[in-house]
Amino acid sequence: MQETPTSLPRRHLLVGSASALAGVGLATWTQGAVAQAATAKPLPAFVSWKDASALIVHSSSTLETKRSAFGTSVITPSEQLFIRNNLNAPDASILDNRDAWTVSIEGVKSPRELSVAELKTLGIETVAMVLQCSGNGRGFFPHKPSGTPWTVGAAGCVVWSGVPLKNVVQALGGLADGARYITGTGGEKIPDGVDPNSVKVERSVPIAALEDALLAWELNGSPISLAHGGPLRLIVPGYTGVNNIKYVKTVAFTPKETTAGIMANRYRVSPVGTKATSEHESVLGMNVKSWINGPLPEDGNVKAGRVQIHGVAFGGIEALRGVEVSLDGGKTWQAARLVGPDLGKYAWRQFVFSADLKPGTYTLASRATDAKGTVQPEQRVENQDGYNNNSWRDHAVQVTVA
Repeated sequence: MQETPTSLPRRHLLVGSASALAGVGLATWTQGAVAQAATAKPLPAFVSWKDASALIVHSSSTLETKRSAFGTSVITPSEQLFIRNNLNAPDASILDNRDAWTVSIEGVKSPRELSVAELKTLGIETVAMVLQCSGNGRGFFPHKPSGTPWTVGAAGCVVWSGVPLKNVVQALGGLADGARYITGTGGEKIPDGVDPNSVKVERSVPIAALEDALLAWELNGSPISLAHGGPLRLIVPGYTGVNNIKYVKTVAFTPKETTAGIMANRYRVSPVGTKATSEHESVLGMNVKSWINGPLPEDGNVKAGRVQIHGVAFGGIEALRGVEVSLDGGKTWQAARLVGPDLGKYAWRQFVFSADLKPGTYTLASRATDAKGTVQPEQRVENQDGYNNNSWRDHAVQVTVA
């Protein structure tokens, strides 16, 4: 399926809106929308099954869900879910016999390899969670960090099914002494002629994540596709996407973090103008966040009268308590209503705020609060690589009501 070309009037609308949005800090997103409309790319072959009309193709390994595609339901369909791969996916033949895929479990009393078929005998659990790239919102940083300029679409709320990792640990005699981290290693092919430690996808998360971690074989009720890490993926709810290891081949319970480059000196929050090192904060648990998905400026003028303002909100590593909406760029706030089912602390909630809008220009913003009382901040934390942007001001939208 090819992306539907954007109409000329819509492009003119976006261009005309850019200067007005600059004054409230929204120009970056709007100009990005203009560029994306003008340079739409076809889907890469390995994700040809996805819905091209719902996605922005940044590169062969980075696809973003359009803000307008999130709709008002809780779950993000797999065919609309973003793609971010650090290495090329393994050959598709690994899906020929999914149950034969093996993962090595280390750092337990009785370490061994287990096949997916064997894992399926140890229990089944399902978790709904926000899967979000740590660079989601990078496109709003003014210093234009290297990497994909995501706005809001490197995220989705999905359902995973698999065996609880703690069940596997119990079946293998429990943790070995000194385990402080869960270290997962992906099964991607390492390019020839490079130091494996510099490129392999291997991340460590605190051992506390064992309580909710899964070895998953299903995504949204279907076997996990190759694009999203099938046949087996390590799922760590509440943690950013890079910590949810695709094609997982090893899960080790270790006393120290891995020294792999992707952990030691990448995915770190370092000051602008500096190179990340292991001394800087690692990208691990997600922060409280929300954004509005409608109405949006690219949809044209909003008709005066009753308007349903809607979006998504989540607590990250904590549960969500609530969300507020502002019609005036953050000067005043009013409580929004959470709608749809509550699928647990790691899932997002849809929210809606019903307002009577008179003709004029409105800056619509949302602000979430997690269960511990942490409020989504107004400003982003500036950092070199554009990670962890949960600024409500960056994610605001400006609409014209006529």
